[in-house]
Amino acid sequence: MTPADASDAARLVSFGLQPKLLPSRDAEYADLLRRYREEAPFARLADAVATGLGLVVLEVSTRAGMAVSADEDSVFAVRMGDYARRASAESADRFLHGLAHLAVAAMSFPRPEDLADDGYIGRLTVNGVDAFVRQACRRLEERAEETGENTDPATDAPGLESAWRVYSRRSATGATKDARRLAGSTTGIVGKAMAFLTDSGFLQRTGDEAGGSYRTTARYQLQVRDMAGAAAMAELLELGVVPVTDGTASLVPAADTDDLDLPADAGLPFHA
Repeated sequence: MTPADASDAARLVSFGLQPKLLPSRDAEYADLLRRYREEAPFARLADAVATGLGLVVLEVSTRAGMAVSADEDSVFAVRMGDYARRASAESADRFLHGLAHLAVAAMSFPRPEDLADDGYIGRLTVNGVDAFVRQACRRLEERAEETGENTDPATDAPGLESAWRVYSRRSATGATKDARRLAGSTTGIVGKAMAFLTDSGFLQRTGDEAGGSYRTTARYQLQVRDMAGAAAMAELLELGVVPVTDGTASLVPAADTDDLDLPADAGLPFHA
C-alpha cells in the first residue's frame, strides 16, 4: 500500500460520512467501493482509517455505500444531550427527544425478520409515532397501577418507567396562531427527530400526510441493527406494544384511545 492508497482509503471513509451520497450517483465512490470489496489490503487500510477516526464500519455495499457509525468518544458522535439542547431550550425535554428516536427505530422495524431483511422498507408517520409512544405510555401506566406503584418510579426502575408521565402530560400538538404545531409538543418533538434522521440520510420524506410520512433507508436499517440489543429498545418491545417474540405480529392496536390525546390521522401501521 502506498500513500496514494492511503489517500484513497481516507477518501472512501469521507464518502461514508456523507450519508445522503449514494455510490450509484458518484463514479469515484463506486470505484472505491469496488476496490474495497475486491482488494483485501485496501479494505484493511480503509477499516484502519475508520477505526482511527472513532468509526465502526457497519457495511460496505452498493446498497448502503460505506455505512459507518461513530463510537461514543468519536469526534463525529452526535450526543443526545447536544441534540436536545439544539432542539429545545427546555432541559427536561432531553428525555422526550431520546424517546422519540427510540420509538422511530422500533416502529421502523417492529419484527426481527423486518430488521434482518435487506429488502425491507419501513414506512411511518409523525402522528403514527406519537400514537405509538402514547400507547406505550398507557401500558406503563397500567403496569404501575397494577403493582400499586403509580408514584414517582424508584431509582432502580427501568428507564422507560420515568417517561410516560412526562410524555402523556405533554400536549400532542399545541397550537400557534397560524395553526402550526408547537416545537415543544410531542408531535413537534417527533417531527424534529424525523427531520434530523432525514438530514442524516436515515429516512426519506415521502409526503405530508399525518404530520409527515417517511420511509427508511438501508443505512438506517444498519444503524437500528446495531442498537437493537440496547436495554431501552428491549424495554419498549417488552411492553407488548410491539410483540416480536415469535415474529408473527407487530404493532398491536390499543383497546381504548379515547383519552390518549392523539392528533388527527394518528393511525398506526398495524400488521396482521
